[in-house]
Amino acid sequence: MNIVKGMIEDTSFLKKILVIGVPVALQGLLNTTVNLVDNLMIGTLGENAIAAVGLANKVFFVFSLLLFGTVSGSGILAAQYWGVQDIKSIRKVLGMSLWIGLLASALFLIPSVIKPELVMRIFSTSDTTISLGAKYLIIAAISYPFTAVTNCYVAMLRAVNQVKAPVAISCMTIVINITLNYILIFGKFGAPAMGVAGAALATLIARICEMFVLLCIVYIGKSPVAAKLSELLGYTKEFLRKYAATVTPVICNEFMWGLGVTMYSLAYGRMGDNAVAAITIAQTIQDLLLVLFQGLSAATAVILGNVLGAGELKTAERYAKNAQIMQFMLTAVMMVLCIALRWKFIGLYQISEEVALDVSACLIAFSLFMPFKMYNYVNIVGVLRSGGDTKFCLFLDCAGVWCIGIPLAFLGGLVWKLPIYAVYTLVMTEEIFKFIFGYLRYRKKKWIRNLTIE
Repeated sequence: MNIVKGMIEDTSFLKKILVIGVPVALQGLLNTTVNLVDNLMIGTLGENAIAAVGLANKVFFVFSLLLFGTVSGSGILAAQYWGVQDIKSIRKVLGMSLWIGLLASALFLIPSVIKPELVMRIFSTSDTTISLGAKYLIIAAISYPFTAVTNCYVAMLRAVNQVKAPVAISCMTIVINITLNYILIFGKFGAPAMGVAGAALATLIARICEMFVLLCIVYIGKSPVAAKLSELLGYTKEFLRKYAATVTPVICNEFMWGLGVTMYSLAYGRMGDNAVAAITIAQTIQDLLLVLFQGLSAATAVILGNVLGAGELKTAERYAKNAQIMQFMLTAVMMVLCIALRWKFIGLYQISEEVALDVSACLIAFSLFMPFKMYNYVNIVGVLRSGGDTKFCLFLDCAGVWCIGIPLAFLGGLVWKLPIYAVYTLVMTEEIFKFIFGYLRYRKKKWIRNLTIE
């Protein structure tokens, strides 16, 4: 109780968490709401449509994790540079992240547009699912470069504690996306009924608008990240060394972890469309519960990065402990809400009773593993990475997914022929491994480092 009381009385920490964490969480909630509405609208087209779009979006999922690794790693450096008000270096970090983000988007865009059916065959053996997914993927993939630019700028804005503009833009994007979904999926107001292709086109238009408005706000408002082209280029060897040492492990981490999670989809996809529909719906509902922890981890990373860059190492240690205490308190609340409200969410979907029961069981399994999963989220993304302990994070995430999660997914789904909720439970056991070794690493304090002077 004294530890909790100390956290509550630490007003400087709470103020910073609220100022940064709440807008980030709200932005995550808005984005998840779009996914939920997408699923609900697409769900009216049948369970095959849900499965097809869910699997097609696995391409974006892997791309987004590679992108998240880039902007997350870049944000570590930018937050520490902001601690010493080194705006010139922040703009160089932005330039590097843009180069990597756009290159990554091209790697995923090209095969998705040229051979969408071939890409879909990676995830499913159902001809119906492959055909529907290809129609969605060939359009949605064009949005990837716009998403890359937006995410790079948003990460830099967070690093310099400017988080309100991205939230306002997300609100606008959601209105555009949902409105166009309704018009293009169902053929309203004279538009053709495009089905899943309409959902993809709505996403593309919304992403273009999002990027354009964000850049206007950044440059008209003369934000610290409003860099000229020359300021985004011209890297010294020392800068490149520091950037590579900090960011490369994070990029590898997110990409390898994302690739591993995509392997789960390969196992799920071979369990049938009902299994895919159930896990897609369950994960969409889970994302609603995750937004608070996204906000907390993002705020923790920025706050710790700022104080570490300023050389306030003891303050960073105190803030990290407070963040973990807050995480456990939030987890207890979210566990109760997930179990108590799961049927309210499931009832929004037009699905069979069998699929609904599987979704319910998956959500119960998710709730039971939440204490481990949420601790890992905040500890890895928020605490360990803030001081550049990125190589250990790479080991932790990859070992959990590739050595525990993936073998159990294929054994449970394809060898033991277990139902989807049982396979999902097996997969979640990787979180226990990450919890144990992540906590031990946190206690060693190797993450408490000032990267700006190393």
